[in-house]
Amino acid sequence: MSTRVSTKSFLPLLNIEKETKRWNQLYKVMTEPKPDIIPTPRKCVWKKNKTTLWYHPAKEKKHAVPVFLVYSLLNKVYILDVGEGSSVVGGLTERGYDVYLLDWGTPGLEDADLTLENYIIDYLENALKRAIRHSGAKEISLMGYCLGGTMAAILASITSLPIKNLVLAAVPIDFSIGTVPQKWLDGIQNGELSFDRFANAYRTLPSEFLYLMFKLITPLNAATMANLYTRAHDEKYVEKWRRMDKWTKDAQAFAGAAFKQFFNDFYKENKLLQGELVMDGRKVDLKNIKCPLFVFSCSRDTLIAEKQSLPIMDLVSSEDKTYEVYEGGHVSLVLTGVFAEIMDPWLSTRSHDLQEVRS
Repeated sequence: MSTRVSTKSFLPLLNIEKETKRWNQLYKVMTEPKPDIIPTPRKCVWKKNKTTLWYHPAKEKKHAVPVFLVYSLLNKVYILDVGEGSSVVGGLTERGYDVYLLDWGTPGLEDADLTLENYIIDYLENALKRAIRHSGAKEISLMGYCLGGTMAAILASITSLPIKNLVLAAVPIDFSIGTVPQKWLDGIQNGELSFDRFANAYRTLPSEFLYLMFKLITPLNAATMANLYTRAHDEKYVEKWRRMDKWTKDAQAFAGAAFKQFFNDFYKENKLLQGELVMDGRKVDLKNIKCPLFVFSCSRDTLIAEKQSLPIMDLVSSEDKTYEVYEGGHVSLVLTGVFAEIMDPWLSTRSHDLQEVRS
């Protein structure tokens, strides 16, 4: 006579133990100290005020044309070098590129009068000049992400520096549309909503304000927390989540003069698209961009809509130009580690193989 023992009655207990373990893991992730961000090997090659230019040498140099990375003034730049397996910088150095990363730094009250002209001309253009001189290369590839892409496009249209290639990712060009609430756009464009008085009062906008503004634009996605809950056992996923969480909450201050100019010239009057923008006496005309151009957007981007990026394809004079859309969100695309994979096939064929240069 055989006896069959049913396990049905034990299932609820097993599920409770599993759920308890999962919640304990989730609690640990949420309460433990934020992770340290260890950058890809680098050295400082130029500095002005708070801004630093970092040089990241290729692990095994394959391309003669280095890459210069520009990120937004609104967030901290380490999202482009947030850790092994997710780093845009690391991904490029592993593929044989020398990389220069411009870190704007955090402005203080003494920087309240810095304008976009200061950032683009005095900082970005001079840093790019320094990178070319330091590299010994005849040309350089300029890559801009988010608002950094807007600034890179502006500089490319007015500088005489030898920009070999221009890569723009999730770049806002048309500011009459976007993912910000339509009431905000309407209010800015008709003059009912202005940040001038706020900026004048604070001089340099505090990081807490910028963090709150982004939270209003992109409220916490419940799916993000649900994914963390279901994958709390996955150490690699958790580590990437922790880095993203740290960066998201590590907001950036913003110089008041630049902030006012940003909203008035771009969101209110859309001067870049209209061809009415002037930087330090130089008219910004995107038709002056003639170098090879690669623009890509993210299909699930909640900050920069694809329609904001597309107009640049018709505004430039580049004969070699490519536009593509990739699956992912504004930040998740960076953290998945595929950013360099997206750039490399296009960039490598336009960057001169080092062996060819030597021969």
